[in-house]
Parts: sequence; structure tokens; C-alpha cells
Amino acid sequence: MHKGAKIGLAAVCTAMLAVGGYGAYTVFGADGSSTSSAPKPRVVVDGPPAADKAAATAKSFLDAWSKGDLAAASALTDQPDAALTVLTAFKSKVNPSALTLTAESGPPSAKPTSTSAPTTASSSSPSASPKPAESTPAGQMLLGYQAKAEFAGTAAVWSYEGALGLVRMSDGTAAVHWTPHVIHPHLDAGETIAVQPIAAQPGTLQDRHGKSLAGFDSLRPLLTNFKAQAEANPADAGSGVVISDASGGKSEQLFVVTEPKPAPALKLTIDGTLQKAAEDAMKKQSGLMGGLVAIEPSTGNILAIANNPATGFNRALQTAVAPGSTMKVITAAALLEAGVGLNDNVPCKPSVTVSGQTFQNDSPSDTDPAASFLKDFAISCNTAFIEAGMNKLQPGQMEATAKEVFGLGPLWKTGLQIAQPKVPTPSGLNQRAAQLMGQGQLQLSPLAMASVAATVKDGTFRQPILVPGMTQLPADRKMSPATAAALQQMMQAVVSNGTAAGLHLPGGAGAKTGTAQVGNQAKSNSWFTAFSGDLAVAADFENAGHGADFAGPAVAEVLATGNHK
Repeated sequence: MHKGAKIGLAAVCTAMLAVGGYGAYTVFGADGSSTSSAPKPRVVVDGPPAADKAAATAKSFLDAWSKGDLAAASALTDQPDAALTVLTAFKSKVNPSALTLTAESGPPSAKPTSTSAPTTASSSSPSASPKPAESTPAGQMLLGYQAKAEFAGTAAVWSYEGALGLVRMSDGTAAVHWTPHVIHPHLDAGETIAVQPIAAQPGTLQDRHGKSLAGFDSLRPLLTNFKAQAEANPADAGSGVVISDASGGKSEQLFVVTEPKPAPALKLTIDGTLQKAAEDAMKKQSGLMGGLVAIEPSTGNILAIANNPATGFNRALQTAVAPGSTMKVITAAALLEAGVGLNDNVPCKPSVTVSGQTFQNDSPSDTDPAASFLKDFAISCNTAFIEAGMNKLQPGQMEATAKEVFGLGPLWKTGLQIAQPKVPTPSGLNQRAAQLMGQGQLQLSPLAMASVAATVKDGTFRQPILVPGMTQLPADRKMSPATAAALQQMMQAVVSNGTAAGLHLPGGAGAKTGTAQVGNQAKSNSWFTAFSGDLAVAADFENAGHGADFAGPAVAEVLATGNHK
């Protein structure tokens, strides 16, 4: 029996040693019973790890990660489950064809922990400075590493600097302190790093000669309308490594894997030389709000758009008010079509009364009982146009001419947000009289009135456009050559011996001044529309005064620049 007892005791001891190899142990109580205990958990403790153990752990972690053994790499961190999740996501979403991770040479050095906010790296930079975790154990050691990722189908290599924080564990070993910054110094919790499609920057916006339009103040608010048209085709997108968050509040491009095809430049009809002249001319009328538009009559191309001030309400395109006597160009066209001749006597009376409302001229000196229709236009006689219009034109005839010949009424598609031109049917006789001289319920802009002058110069309405090749809405009918020639002569008479005689306009230019009373303004709006060569320009200044005094000089300056194709 003693011999058998010895054998039994040896067996028990052997069993205890075997179990002890797994970290368990057995304690016998006084009554011969036993209790078992699980191993103590492995946790981070204060104080730095031994330098050699930290270096060895860092190398082992980087080796396992680069080889794709993510379970082994995760096990070398202080949060294996969290590390495995992020490392797996990096492998699947970034998907490098090869990953080389090299620890910095020499022993790791102890560095103070930091709670500073991360620094954002430039999207054009292939590397980024290491960013410490927001909360790290005391005594952590930081060890830098170099990362090099390669991608299938491209020779591009993504290189960046990373950092590992090494901590001491309760079992005396070292572990990588897990934080998303281990993957990349700019990756934070809740963010994703992945290869995503990247588009090229929108193409530049150019004038008709291929020059950049970026420097023009009046165009800056307008050009945002064309950014979508200048963006690259999604099919031409490249790819890049991008950090983003679920809310879309962050998107940081770290590296370009494949370059996107560049977006083509978008060329507009604007002429940079004329645009500069227009902006300079508007600025000279300091303190006044106004807008100016220049159009090429032979094409309908918009060559310049300028506002004063340059930002804010776009008066050049979105004004919708009565244009004053510049409207007499359209009234004159209707009267010419109705049979009134240039030399016909159309008396310029001091006043006329329509439906109980009295209309007068701007100046009593304009009175001339023997005035011809040509002179009436040159001196802008209100009473002559009202009386002739009421007697010679059928109700709605002037409005029909505006729509059918000058294209004012149908919806314009210019590529811009504009106030659509409106010449409505008058609500009564006095409103009809007012519209014949350019007042009443008319809603027109400098864009519309530049188009009117362009139609006279070319003889054909060409809907204004800003993007070459856009579909242009045609007018219902074309102005007769005789009417076009007569209107050109009438507008030239305004320059030679009419209300614009004091302005220095180019030879052969034609014009029409306008002074429009609007609401309770202290002064009238100043209007001017004109043509010279293959260039038509109109301007409007709010609460300024006579057309020849304010809008006229601005238009004259742009016309003097000329249309040099």
C-alpha cells in the first residue's frame, strides 16, 4: 500500500505541473478539498516597458501586419479585438497589393503624451507627421515607423510616417497601445480610411480667347452656375486613399493611387478685354447701383456683364423695371411697320392727356410742332410717341412687335439666372400711353435692352447666350430690312444731334437714352443702349438722373474698347 500511495502522489504532482503549465494551480484545504483560479488578466500598468521588449514588440507587430497576419498583430496590442477590426478594415478597404512597414532604427525613446488636436495633412502630401493618441498611459514609449504601400495596376507608391505607442503590461511584456492613429496619424475613432474614387478639379472657366476669368469681380458670383458644367466626367475619375467620417463632415485625401483625367476647361462667350472695360466703366460711377451688358449682334454672344457694386444683386441680369425712353426703339419699330415715315410730321407737343392723365416731355424746350418722326426720336419726345402710338397702332400692336421681332416675352435660356423680359398687355389707356414712352408695367433689364440694340444693328433677334453652342430661341419673325435701316438711322441721329450728342461715341454708332421714373425715388433711373460695329451695350443706374449723364458714359467707354474677335 505504501508503494501504491507513492505512485498516486507522483501522478497527482505530474497532473498539477501539467495544469500549471497553462497558468492554473490547485490548493488543498484543511479538509482535503481543493479550489481553482483563472489566470490574472493581462492589463496595462504604469511605467515604461523595457526598451528591448518595446522594440521587439514593435517589430513583431509591424512584421505581422505587413504579412497580413492580422490576428497575430492584434494580439500584440493592448486591445486585440478593436485592433483586429480596424486592421481588417484597412486591409479590405485600402487593399494594398504589398505593404512594407519598417520600424525606425535604434531603441525607442520615451516621449511625453499629448492631448493636442490632430493636425490635418495636405491632401497633396504623401506623408504626414505622427499624431499621438488623445489619451495614452503614463510612461508610454513612442516609436516611429515608415510605411510603404503599393497598389495593383499602378507604379504609384504611398509612403508615410507612422508611430506606435509601446506600453508595459502586467505580465512584464510590452504591447502596442491601440488607437486608430496606429494605422495612420490622421485617422480618428469613428472614421474610415479607404481607396475611393476621386475626380479632377473642375476645369477652369475661360473667356472666348481661352484666358482665365477668375480675376473679374462682377463675374465671380455668376461663375458658380457653371462649375457643374466644368466638372469632370465620373467615368474619368481616378482613385485615392481618403479618410472620411460617416457624417460627411470630414474628407481628407491622403494619396492619389490613379490620377483622374483632367476636366476640360469651359469656355464662355465673355471677352476678357471687354469685361475689364465694363467693370472699370461701372466703378467710375461710384456710389451708384447699376448694371451693364455687352452683346455681339451677329451671334447673340454675351461679351461682358458688369455690376456696381460687383457683388450682391445682379442688376445687369436680374433688374425688372421700366427702361424709360430706350423702349422707344421698339415703339418706333412698330410705328415704322404701321407706315410712319422718318420725315413724316409728328408734332412734339408740350403735353398730351390720355384717359385723364397728362404726359409731358422731360424739357419744355423739346416742343416743336413741325418736328419730323426722326427728330422726335433724336430728342426723345414723349408726347409725339404717345400721340402717334395711340392713333397709328392697334391695341397690343407695340407689345406684339416687342415679342415677335425683338424676342421680348418668350422664355430665354441663357445659361444664367435672369429676369425674363416682359412687355405685358396694358391694363388701361393710360398704361398703354405710358408703355409707348417706356414707363408703366414694363419689366426689362440691361441684358434685354442690349439685345434690343443688337437686334437693330443686325436686323435679326439672336437670343443672348453665355455658353457657345447653346440653343437660341428665335423670334417669330424677322425685322424687314427697311425697318432695320430706318431704326439704325434714327439711333445714329441720337448720337449726331440728339440726346447723346455730348458723348464721345465711335463713328457710326447709334444710341438711345432713357430716363425712367420709378416709384418714389428722388431721381430717375439712368438708361442708355447703343451699338457700334459688331457690339451692342446697355446700362442702367438706379436713382441717378438722365440717361446721357450716367449710363451713357459707361456704355461709351465699352464701345470705345471695341469688339476685337
